[in-house]
Amino acid sequence: MSIVNIHEAKTHLSRLIDAVARGETITIAKAGTPVAKLTRVDSPATHKRIGFLEGRAHVPDDFDTIAEAEIADLFEGGAD
Repeated sequence: MSIVNIHEAKTHLSRLIDAVARGETITIAKAGTPVAKLTRVDSPATHKRIGFLEGRAHVPDDFDTIAEAEIADLFEGGAD
């Protein structure tokens, strides 16, 4: 990942775009502080994990009560 200042980015925008097209990420800084990032449009985004099994699994209607008595016995010391 390269870091360039704003003046250099304006002066060499075409060169930076070519580097980004090859897959490089460019960070643009103002007075040494990063303020923007150039990346490819089709670069992989952060994967969204919530709901990734939607439609592939089934939770039974009695899920909250499955083995309720056995679990209560374990907590209450009834079963060894």
